[in-house]
Amino acid sequence: MAIILGIDPGSRTTGYGLINAVGNKLEYVDCGCIKTAADSLPERLNTIFTELDKVIARSSPQQVAIEEVFMGRNAASALKLGQARGTAMAVCLSHDLPVAEYSARKVKQAVVGAGSAEKAQVQHMVKALLKISANIAEDAADALAVAICHAHTEASLIRMAGAKSFSRKRLRR
Repeated sequence: MAIILGIDPGSRTTGYGLINAVGNKLEYVDCGCIKTAADSLPERLNTIFTELDKVIARSSPQQVAIEEVFMGRNAASALKLGQARGTAMAVCLSHDLPVAEYSARKVKQAVVGAGSAEKAQVQHMVKALLKISANIAEDAADALAVAICHAHTEASLIRMAGAKSFSRKRLRR
């Protein structure tokens, strides 16, 4: 059993999602958005740090997964996103939590089955996989998707490590 905190970082809105991974079974725990109202970037980063710190203290996750920075056309936006991501990682590391990183494409592949999936598809699949009937914000759904991706990745690694035998047919010529 592991509580996984997924984070979708943003300088204006940072989504977070918590799931409980028990073997192959995933259970929804909580999700939400940290909205930053301040105009200055340092104040927004402080809000992200403070609010994520509260989430971690309240939920006691064992693992954290965070989405990597996607480099779009605007370098200034990517830098701000990187700073928000770094702040989120710093608060997690201040709690001695292991942090895993996943690209948006990998997250979409794990949840929807296609790396080019639309946000609405991700949101729909997150709700279906976690049996959530209520509406959830896009950023919170993205954070839950990151947590789901991490749970699937961890489960695959455990299965691979536990494999006792494998076929050598492809190795023979």
